Amino acid sequence: MIVELGHLALIIALCIAICQATLPLAGSQYGIRSWIALARPLARLQLLFILISFASLIYAFLVHDFSVRYVASNSNTALPVLYLISGVWGAHEGSLLLWALILAVWTAAVTVFSRSIPDNMVARVIAVMGMISTGFLLFMLFTSNPFERLQFPPLEGRELNPLLQDPGLAIHPPMLYMGYVGFSVAFAFAIAAMLNGSLDSAWARWSRPWTTAAWVFLTVGIVMGSGWAYYELGWGGWWFWDPVENASLMPWLVGTALMHSLAVTDKRGAFKAWTVLLAIAAFSLSLLGTFLVRSGVLTSVHAFATDPARGVFILGFLIVVIGGSLLLYAWRASTVKSSVRFEPVSRDTGLLLNNVLLIVLAASILLGTLYPILIDALGLGKVSVGPPYFNSIFIPLAIPLAWAVGVGPFLRWRKDSGQRLAKILIVPLVGSVVIGTLATLLVPPYFTWGALLGLITASWVLCSLLALVIRQMSIRHLLSRFGRSQLGMLVAHAGIAVFAIGICLTSIYSSQKDIQLALDESYDLDGYLFTFKGAERFSGPNFNGFRGVIEVTEDGKMVAELHPEKRFYQTGMPMTEAGIDGGITRDLYVALGEETVGRRAWVLRIYHEPFVRWVWAGGMMMAFGGLLAVFDARYRRRRLAAAAVSATPIGVPA
Repeated sequence: MIVELGHLALIIALCIAICQATLPLAGSQYGIRSWIALARPLARLQLLFILISFASLIYAFLVHDFSVRYVASNSNTALPVLYLISGVWGAHEGSLLLWALILAVWTAAVTVFSRSIPDNMVARVIAVMGMISTGFLLFMLFTSNPFERLQFPPLEGRELNPLLQDPGLAIHPPMLYMGYVGFSVAFAFAIAAMLNGSLDSAWARWSRPWTTAAWVFLTVGIVMGSGWAYYELGWGGWWFWDPVENASLMPWLVGTALMHSLAVTDKRGAFKAWTVLLAIAAFSLSLLGTFLVRSGVLTSVHAFATDPARGVFILGFLIVVIGGSLLLYAWRASTVKSSVRFEPVSRDTGLLLNNVLLIVLAASILLGTLYPILIDALGLGKVSVGPPYFNSIFIPLAIPLAWAVGVGPFLRWRKDSGQRLAKILIVPLVGSVVIGTLATLLVPPYFTWGALLGLITASWVLCSLLALVIRQMSIRHLLSRFGRSQLGMLVAHAGIAVFAIGICLTSIYSSQKDIQLALDESYDLDGYLFTFKGAERFSGPNFNGFRGVIEVTEDGKMVAELHPEKRFYQTGMPMTEAGIDGGITRDLYVALGEETVGRRAWVLRIYHEPFVRWVWAGGMMMAFGGLLAVFDARYRRRRLAAAAVSATPIGVPA
């Protein structure tokens, strides 16, 4: 009964989404106030029915209703409750239902936090999001129904993918999806503004906090995904350039460019074309990520589905979204042009350069991700594009981007002087060279030119931020004189520096060794002595395995006792749970391999990872900076003058 209710709720939600996509839009175009007024109630009603559907699927998991194909394929009676709940989005059908739910949440949020925006504009935004919801609900009901029944239910379900039986599954995908789907709001505002035919700065101001909020969620999701891969996969790395990792990084890069472009459009009325195209690109890349994960065209530890037929539907939907958006853009091209002029040395130019670098980065990653797929589809053989390619294009572009971060806040709008900038920046430049050089000589175990370049670059970002604070005010008055948006910029840019330090030091100075140790045998890695003290059998709620004991000493003093695990689930799939001793300056990491029968020894993979946690700390600092900007008081003030610009629908006299 509950399952049928969930399926019926999805059908009703689809009907509501169709009404949401049509009636408010028609009302805003033809001045029918009663239809405009339907936008908010329809969005909230759709959320209610998708919530009912989602809760029904959770219930089916909790009561082990194996008559539902999706439940039987992704859970069993031995699965802990946490994974029964998070397993709802652990595979294809459920993850799409989560996608639809989060889209409904974002839409409902727009209805609540848009009181200062004209009803006509809100109606168009909600209608565009209704169109997106319609596409995904159709996809679910016709190709990926999570409530599909089995004619002969099994007595016991199958295993949830052991890779996903981790607490990170309960948080990482929802955070990632909140970012993916959140860019639909910026997309909807851009489309709504073009439908209105008046692309002024008001729509950019309205969409800025929504874009920043989506970027914050995506940043947190990426950081959490990196941390999950680090401790769950047993390989000791924080980024592998996996196609699905790339699928989340591309919209993040474009979303970062979009945030900066929206600031220019809001403050100066410039970059309108850039901003609209970036809004379309950010959401399109989010949809492309969905296509890559669920179409079956790639192999990844993160991919959920391998059914190409479903991918055809998503690809068609992607073509409709991108093609329709670009056609509308071409139709409204005359209203998108900006007449604002600026000189080569100006903040406008600096932000334009920032956007160009970010877009080139995203395009290069897109090429490396899709090129093997295209070559394979054309029958030209199989090509592998791995970390060497991505590192070779990412690092040369990321370094000038980091240096631009230090210069940008000092630039003036429209026109500036190179001599003025040189006087301001000479002190932080000298300071960054001195600090970076000293850090390279004193912190790492040995000198490398790569470390020198990386640490000078990170020091430059920090020194320039400090110079900015000192120039504008005393630190004592920082909170009172800086708005949350400016504070957010400082924190996020400082996060870039911390992130860069982590990448630089862990990439250059990490050590790794695969060894075989019998009882009480030891191995020295970078001054740390790893001693194997044996492995014992143990049982979990739905697995059996071995837990090793490794003592780590430095100069004869005990610094850690690590307990790596080797787990075997019902499917027989082995899983590695690394033993990690984390710290501010280093991680000690051990993964348990296979037992060698002849020697009664175990294969171990041991790592020394300097400053690896600075990578995630920097990412979280960036997210926190974005969060501060979201809650800037400017976004909560009513902008009556700006609102009046978009208050009148096309064809309706004011």
